[in-house]
Amino acid sequence: MRGTDKRSGELFSFVDLERRVRGDHPLRAIRLVVSDGLDALSSEFAALYSGMGRPSIAPEMLLRAMLLQAFYSVRSERQLMERLEFDLLFRWFVGLGVDEPVWDHSTFSKNRDRLRDGDIAARFLSAILAQPRVRRLLSNDHFSVDGTLIEAWASMKSFRPRDEQDRSEGGDGDDGGRNPTVDFRAEKRSNATHASTTDPDAMLYRKGSGMEAKLCFIGHGLMENRSGLLVDARLTRVSGHAERLAALEMIEPHATRPRGITLGADRGYDAADFVEELRTLNVRPHVAQNVSRRRSAIDRRTTRHAGYAASLRVRKRIEEAFGWIKTVAGLRRTKLRGLQKVDWSFTFAAAAYNLIRLPKLLGATA
Repeated sequence: MRGTDKRSGELFSFVDLERRVRGDHPLRAIRLVVSDGLDALSSEFAALYSGMGRPSIAPEMLLRAMLLQAFYSVRSERQLMERLEFDLLFRWFVGLGVDEPVWDHSTFSKNRDRLRDGDIAARFLSAILAQPRVRRLLSNDHFSVDGTLIEAWASMKSFRPRDEQDRSEGGDGDDGGRNPTVDFRAEKRSNATHASTTDPDAMLYRKGSGMEAKLCFIGHGLMENRSGLLVDARLTRVSGHAERLAALEMIEPHATRPRGITLGADRGYDAADFVEELRTLNVRPHVAQNVSRRRSAIDRRTTRHAGYAASLRVRKRIEEAFGWIKTVAGLRRTKLRGLQKVDWSFTFAAAAYNLIRLPKLLGATA
């Protein structure tokens, strides 16, 4: 029988958000983990707020809303507030009632900036991993490291000489406007002589020979090899040694055990000084050999073990994390400016990636 296309016209409706969300929805398991992690950060939140004045948006609600923005690829705060206005699932996850008003997008952004002033993203990532049900999923012996480029929110037209940022010759055209024509022919540009007027922290870098140079940052991740979860993440300025220096900083806290641990990496980390530093820390360097017109720093004392081949196979899973962060979470090109803000955003996206994977991992463990 065909139904009728008529509105009910009821004046009252009693909606229980808890019953609207099905019992096996992945966000239910994620919300439990997130709530436990936020409870552990209560003292850190209290230190960021004054005891006087009007109540602000609860930091727990802010972080839950930002997680939804990463999970569902919501590209702006305006769209996020619109989804919160009509989406019951979003309201349930954030903690808003059906009749509660949604915040203005500018109010949301201003309150969110307070969290960025503190090191909340890294602590939130640690609070998630510190939970007993999550900690038993992690490996304490085997890790992988890698880096990825994050494009800066700055165009090449903003990359101007340091000593004459306001020059008009040899660059801007005479067409005027907000986006003038720029001729870069025969102009040599480098980080030593030029800087971006839009984001001074962004630097020019190319991923490989023959590839386009872009204004960007480098995001670094440390993954444990058992479940493929990110246990550390950070973002730095670009340089030829940035990936290796960040890898040493991230693996050092895990190398305090008397038994040696392993660290897998691609051939970009095959440098004699880096390999020697790892061995000094009692870390076995399971680094892919780079033998193109050079001698590898990895010799037979490392490659003869079966664990070496296993580490090289598993380490590629860290690319899945970077792929999710740059596509789903929207960090292929950041919308923020400044090293501190982009670092906060990258670390928070790493925590969101772990949360996306936890429902299946926890279900398999149960």
